[in-house]
Amino acid sequence: FAAAGTFINAGGDWHHALMIIPDLNPLFDPDSVAVVGASPDATYASRLVDNLLQYGYEGDFYPVNPNRTEAWGRHCYDDIEELPTVPDLVVVSIPREYVVDVVDKAGELGVPAALVISAGFGEADETGIELETELGTVAAEREIRICGPNCIGVADAQAGTVLTSTCTRRPEPGGIGLVSQSGALAFTTFYERGTDESTRFAAIASTGNEVDLSLADYVDYMADRSDVEVICAYVEGLDDPDRFMAAAERATRNGTPVLAVKVGRSDIAEAATLSHTGSLTGSDDAWAAAFDQSGVERVPDIPDLLGRASAHAAFDPPESGRVCIASTSGGLASLLADLANERGLDLPPLPADTEAELLNIEELLTFGELHNPADIRGYGAEALPEIAEALFAADTYDAYVFAIGLSAVDERAARVAEDLMAIADAAPTPVAFLWTGRKEPTEDSSDPLPYERLQSKWPLFYDPARCLDAVASLVDAGETRRRLSLGPTRTELRDRLDASKLPDLPREQVLTWGEATDLLSSVGINTVETRLVTDAETAAAAADAVGFPVAMKIDSRDVAHRSDIGAVRAKVRDQDEARRTYEEIVKNTRDAHPGAAIKGVLVQQHIDDGVEALVGVSSDDVFDSLVTVAPGGTLVETLDDGAVRVPPLSEANVEVMIDETALAGLLEGTRGTSAVDRAALVDLVQRIGDLAAEAPLAELDLNPVLVRENDVVVVDALVRTTE
Repeated sequence: FAAAGTFINAGGDWHHALMIIPDLNPLFDPDSVAVVGASPDATYASRLVDNLLQYGYEGDFYPVNPNRTEAWGRHCYDDIEELPTVPDLVVVSIPREYVVDVVDKAGELGVPAALVISAGFGEADETGIELETELGTVAAEREIRICGPNCIGVADAQAGTVLTSTCTRRPEPGGIGLVSQSGALAFTTFYERGTDESTRFAAIASTGNEVDLSLADYVDYMADRSDVEVICAYVEGLDDPDRFMAAAERATRNGTPVLAVKVGRSDIAEAATLSHTGSLTGSDDAWAAAFDQSGVERVPDIPDLLGRASAHAAFDPPESGRVCIASTSGGLASLLADLANERGLDLPPLPADTEAELLNIEELLTFGELHNPADIRGYGAEALPEIAEALFAADTYDAYVFAIGLSAVDERAARVAEDLMAIADAAPTPVAFLWTGRKEPTEDSSDPLPYERLQSKWPLFYDPARCLDAVASLVDAGETRRRLSLGPTRTELRDRLDASKLPDLPREQVLTWGEATDLLSSVGINTVETRLVTDAETAAAAADAVGFPVAMKIDSRDVAHRSDIGAVRAKVRDQDEARRTYEEIVKNTRDAHPGAAIKGVLVQQHIDDGVEALVGVSSDDVFDSLVTVAPGGTLVETLDDGAVRVPPLSEANVEVMIDETALAGLLEGTRGTSAVDRAALVDLVQRIGDLAAEAPLAELDLNPVLVRENDVVVVDALVRTTE
């Protein structure tokens, strides 16, 4: 086991613990395998064993089945206790009611890993849920790592281990690690479709119900493998999102990009929350934030995932997004230029000497000038190596695209394919090939077609958008790694938290102003000068002491939105008005909420300078808490313009949040107004992020927060705690 850092959430408080990167070699590369339930008559188990034995496994295999004496030409054992040695892996494919006992016995014997194919657990019924709980207990007590249950299986092409019934051909070793929360998609779709286009995998895991090993564990394991160049994940949901974020971030920082298809793109239905923050935060916003913070690239669908992954498996990220495109079609060149611009790729013009060298190539038959993209016309297909040599010599670009708008199956295509393979071998930086012409030959042939020969060696794309998506993915991977390397890790952000400084808070309550300010001050956030009064005369005196004009508002757990019932008044200008305002606020509150517990009336310094911001915390079913930043005051409803991140937050996280909203422009100053203290707002949001990560908050709404020239002031706070 190797150690890194993470945290375990215990009853709402975050405690530091070691993040154990599991040794999953016994699962993916076992020296010996026992299959419990092995039988040539069992549909799933028989195919699994056939695949294991036929696709290159060289270790020891032990069939275990008390109903047979022999299977696959081997002695069949009645029980795993009868095996001649303790196997590295036990595969379990038997009725669910026997699974827990078998895995428990395996753990007792010292078997390090179990692959539980059997279904009927947490996904099935109450009995299944109970069995799954028992299985999880066995994993912890026996220290046996479990993949599954309800799992399709795993495969390791590098080791020659194929432990699934759904793989129809032997995997060729490659550089892609795949972990999928959908078992069927893992092999029947991702693997099979990828193999159709010569996409090769290093390891594939179907996670099943994740009673022990989770998506994050597989990401951690694959990131530590030198033969894995990129990790692909199919994500349905996360039980421990912070663990996944830490694992993905570690992989990205160490140079292994993580690409993910996340299903369930839909907004959370509007809940009856007490603050504006909830209305600004949708489930997809949260996932997008988590992926951004941990360096995960979200990919829309399976073909995109496979295409981008194949590029990462072949190439390291380029130094920049400066791309050169050469196309045999002018129309295709124009389309690629637009697509490159949409993806933020830079297309610098050809250097003058490079342009001159290209124009001197006789086969191009080009007159006048060349640009980037370079329209080399169909004739350019006859001089591709010479064209590439000129472009590579320019040392202006960090990635290249060669687009061939010609047939991919005729005699000329054979020469083109050979030339493109030579170009890829000579390329100093990533090179993507796009071939948009015919793929169906006129005659049947058992020999590989030209494009198939190229595809077997290098990533080949048939769709212009997907081609440039792959190039952009390479560029983004480099930029993301550099961005993450400049800031603290999520482990380091967790390390700075200290829940012991938090005050005791009432649970499932809206906090009074005093309780809210105590909570904020515990993380170093100060609020506007405020006095609590309980009668009209004291209100007048307090207002005079604070200095007119003042703001006055009710202080009650039972009144979340004061303005809705006339329980707040701004710009109270003298003592008489303060007395009247006190009585009006109390009366309005009593009328609207007869049973409200009124703590008193707050008298606050009135501040009207500065940029209004909203800083909020909302609860989330997946990520526990989310932090939102948005323009504040009435602009909340007007702009509906918030940015969301998963706490705790780095300074860079907050800077990006602000830049994603209209706040960025407002803070710089507009129409003659001065710029305000952006750094102070960044600091405040970071502190709220710390609070969100360690305090029992159902929601927190600071609105408005006034950002002034030299400081930031919290004017109002709504805080509700969890159970």
